[in-house]
Amino acid sequence: SPFFRIERKAMHELGIMTGVVDSVSQAARESGATRVLKVTLSVGVMTEAIEDALHFAFEVLTEQEPFFKGAELVVNMIEPKSRCAECGKVYVHDRFHMLCPECGGIGRLIEGREMRIESIEVDIPDPE
Repeated sequence: SPFFRIERKAMHELGIMTGVVDSVSQAARESGATRVLKVTLSVGVMTEAIEDALHFAFEVLTEQEPFFKGAELVVNMIEPKSRCAECGKVYVHDRFHMLCPECGGIGRLIEGREMRIESIEVDIPDPE
């Protein structure tokens, strides 16, 4: 069953993508679109969302929706970036090593937790 696959592979991402698909669908319909062609997301690594699982969830949620037929999902993963509370240095790091490479101070995250719909490309019929 497809729902068993979803549960095992991407529950977190399914929740995220449900919100994205709902928001995209509403915005596209309000603009007079007849179909969604492409959705571009920016997703911070610190959200712990897995890119492949986001694509999987998008496919599962849109495969029976004619409004999304053939729609492409582009995911831009945003690496964590922090500013050191001690020395002010701004540095990129992974999920596990947040201490300042300059002084060992504790960093405050300034990028890497975002979840944004950057753009939506749609088909809008020409007015007659």
